[in-house]
Amino acid sequence: MTRPQRSAPATASVNGITLSYEDTGGAGEPVVMIMGTGSPGRVWKANQAPALVRAGYRVITFDNRGIAPSSECPEGFTIDDMVADTAALIEHLGLGRAHVVGTSLGARVTQELALARPDLLLSATMLATYGRSTPLVAAFGAGERALYDRGIELPPEYSAAVTAHLNLSPHSLADDRSARDWLDIITFSPQTVTPGVRAQMGVHEGELNRLEAYRGITVPALVVGFADDRTLPEFLAREVADAIPCAQYAVVEKAGHFGYLEQPERVNELLLDFLGRGGATA
Repeated sequence: MTRPQRSAPATASVNGITLSYEDTGGAGEPVVMIMGTGSPGRVWKANQAPALVRAGYRVITFDNRGIAPSSECPEGFTIDDMVADTAALIEHLGLGRAHVVGTSLGARVTQELALARPDLLLSATMLATYGRSTPLVAAFGAGERALYDRGIELPPEYSAAVTAHLNLSPHSLADDRSARDWLDIITFSPQTVTPGVRAQMGVHEGELNRLEAYRGITVPALVVGFADDRTLPEFLAREVADAIPCAQYAVVEKAGHFGYLEQPERVNELLLDFLGRGGATA
């Protein structure tokens, strides 16, 4: 069995900005992992990246533009900019073609990358994804942007409670001890909304329905929905899977938007099975 390799942060000047990334190296097939809004690439190192390295893959995680120490670009940017960043990093590292895995906003980037640059992808895996917005999703997004723009900072305890409610499964919160542990984790490691994170939030403004476009995705694809996702409800992920020809779809039970943290063993099982078949659909 391949032992996990240590990686140190590095930077790359690509697409007119600086990206901070970590590369485990090795001779295995490369897996590039893209995080969601406001989250650094190191979140993958809690569960998914170690499992992939143990399985023999070369894993690259990075901080999207908007997340320091990558360029924050507070003036704003688009989803196309983020797609171009990922493509440029793959080319910068000389990966040839890579498996790409994304969650939430990172999944949206993955979908658009698969559509725009299929020549760079071995496969595409999207967790907790979406191809269109809904009135409720749009309202939450507008509310988050308004809080920052108006200089409103929620009390830490209340912010943690809202974050837990929106992103965790009721099954994780039903047990008092589990709920307390999650609230403590969120409280003591808060997601700070910096100007760069606010710029990431702006990517969601005025989003169009992209489902019809995704019918043009030709690379092997896995879409994973989280059954108890309140932030991006599971049916939105299912719509993406239905739009992509021959996409594999799976639902992870007892998992909210942070399903890759709540149910890491199941998520890893799905990911390793899919990649182990070369990204082939079932």
